[in-house]
Amino acid sequence: MTKQSDTEITAEQLREHVATLLAEHDPARTDRLDFLRARFDAGLAWVHFPVGLGGLDAPRALQSVVDSELARAGAPDNQPRKIGIGLGMAAPTILAFGTEEHKARFLRPLWTGEEVWCQLFSEPGAGSDLASLATRAVRDGSDWIVNGQKVWTSSAHTASWAIIVLRTDPDVPKHEGMSYFVLDMTAPGVEVRPLRQITGEAEFNEVFLTDVRIPDSQRLGEIGQGWQVARTTLMNERVAIGGGALPREGGMIGRLAEQWRNNPELRAPDLHDRLMRLWVSAEATRLVGERLRQQLAAGVPGPEGSGAKLAFATLNQAISGLEVELMGEQGLHYSDWTMRRPETVDFFGKDAGYRYLRAKGNSIEGGTSEVLRNVIAERVLGLPSEPRVDKDIPWKDLPR
Repeated sequence: MTKQSDTEITAEQLREHVATLLAEHDPARTDRLDFLRARFDAGLAWVHFPVGLGGLDAPRALQSVVDSELARAGAPDNQPRKIGIGLGMAAPTILAFGTEEHKARFLRPLWTGEEVWCQLFSEPGAGSDLASLATRAVRDGSDWIVNGQKVWTSSAHTASWAIIVLRTDPDVPKHEGMSYFVLDMTAPGVEVRPLRQITGEAEFNEVFLTDVRIPDSQRLGEIGQGWQVARTTLMNERVAIGGGALPREGGMIGRLAEQWRNNPELRAPDLHDRLMRLWVSAEATRLVGERLRQQLAAGVPGPEGSGAKLAFATLNQAISGLEVELMGEQGLHYSDWTMRRPETVDFFGKDAGYRYLRAKGNSIEGGTSEVLRNVIAERVLGLPSEPRVDKDIPWKDLPR
């Protein structure tokens, strides 16, 4: 397929592209992976991506046209919950900062799910203050030798590749001495260990890196540009977590409303008032998220995504807490406390008890709520920045 160069591609033209794909690759008779590869090659993976990289240079808002047409035809999807880190964080970063070789090598198997990705950012001493990270990468010819530890890594146990930020220059201020790479998770020296959570499962991991070699050809952006590249990832991550499309009463509020409707004996006037306040807040957040996606379709995500993610965390914790309270003794039921290593991140689970426990992590993952409030204050509201006494001090001289 060729790029629509004279006029912007239309919804009707996209439907024609979908019809051609379905005619040439009948979902009922085509292997799932073969169909996904054909869809990518037809430019119907991310329609707003460039031609040849899974897209048609079409308006991002038209992606829903393709998705609905293919869903109606019974076409397989790419299991987005399983590969969400690749789709929501790695792909837009590779598109923005990768070389043409990076884009050609990584985007297709990332989108089809042939290669799962994880994100190696946080460390035991650098979570909220990511720029303090200490995992070192030392240049050795055409390679970098990496030593250190990363933590709170979702899906590292299933990942083929990782996006990773490393300390490449300790002699300059912390924000200036980082570089950004893609890492082969099967490389010698990479060790993944499970971190058991309050839910009993281990979707998170800690990753130890011992003399791991990363070719310089796997660097995204310039040496020392890691903070700028990482900000692109983080802005997309917050939109991916907090800005997902939901119908009315979608997500956590729908489960609470269902419990209210199905169990009249559990109702009380004070609980009804709290439910209505949360329902209104959830609906307002959903509509704001819809506007955020429209802004995203017109460009790149901005700091508004931090507000969406903050609201997601705050609401989930309040809603899940009220659900447990509403259900009384039943709310304490937890049907599966066995140690599991799930392949997908599940915010909701099947029990109210699971939702209550899992929601505690929402205010940490994807940027802590405290940090997000600072981002909103400084970059959205224009308030004065917090004093940063370490701004101009070389990283090696910072107290630890």
